Amino acid sequence: MRRGCLTRDEALRICRLVEGRYFVDASAGQNVFGFAIRAAQRGSKHPDAKPLKGFGGASVLEVVEDFDGDTYRAVYTVKFAGRIYVLHVFQKKSKRGAKTPKSDLDLIKSRLKDAEKKYQAIADGKKSD
Repeated sequence: MRRGCLTRDEALRICRLVEGRYFVDASAGQNVFGFAIRAAQRGSKHPDAKPLKGFGGASVLEVVEDFDGDTYRAVYTVKFAGRIYVLHVFQKKSKRGAKTPKSDLDLIKSRLKDAEKKYQAIADGKKSD
């Protein structure tokens, strides 16, 4: 296996780790997703990270990893100072090309709104200290 490649088990484990949460353990494995999140935490951008279309700019990024004929995607945001929120990690199953399914985009939008609220609550808490 080449460095940066994801095994199916690793991808599914990351999906389980992230589903419904806002974090990923970047040290869990040597994979593109982990490297991308770690780069974002350090203030840089992984070469494979691309802005997700429909989110106005480069604050919501997507990393795509192919393994054994399957495609996996991780979507995260760097919109908030000092915070990285992983919004969704999923196996792309659509046979209609590279387009992200609407149900996944809706979930990403919903989680981004949740992240905005959470970040604002944290910011408001710091202001009142």
